[in-house]
Amino acid sequence: MSRSLLIVSLVVMGASWISSTSAEPLSTRKQISLAVAMEAAAEAVATCEKSGYHTTATVLDASGAVKAVAKGDLAPPHTIDSSRGKAYAAVSLGPNFSENTTSAIVARVSGGLAFGPLQHLPGVFLVAGGVVIKSGDEVVGAIGVGGAPGGDKDEVCAQAAVAKIANRLR
Repeated sequence: MSRSLLIVSLVVMGASWISSTSAEPLSTRKQISLAVAMEAAAEAVATCEKSGYHTTATVLDASGAVKAVAKGDLAPPHTIDSSRGKAYAAVSLGPNFSENTTSAIVARVSGGLAFGPLQHLPGVFLVAGGVVIKSGDEVVGAIGVGGAPGGDKDEVCAQAAVAKIANRLR
């Protein structure tokens, strides 16, 4: 009988401890809206089109979920995957390395031991063309562009898109 009482007491104490340590309020986090994500994706594609590049732009939220995709009319099919991979690399790795572009992430890790494992992470495309989207100092997403003849050109289009929506992210 006393053993049953001890077990019940331990269970009640454990439940009390768990509920007191996990009784935190809901987290509040800024999110990029669908409208702003669509505007950014369209702006990136339009910017690249002006230079004659046929691209796709993908915008992800801070958790890596797709918010918007804009595929230019003549963009090849692979650009859908490359743009998403660049955005995913930016939103996943950018905060860890305190970098805002995939070109900066690549420059930081390419000579080190981390590059090999990082380039094999599922969904990560570690080349230039991805840019983190922030509201103040908080990461709210990322945009990736694929299809221009070089990631540096993709990244210019992504940066132009982020610049266009910047005033709506405050």
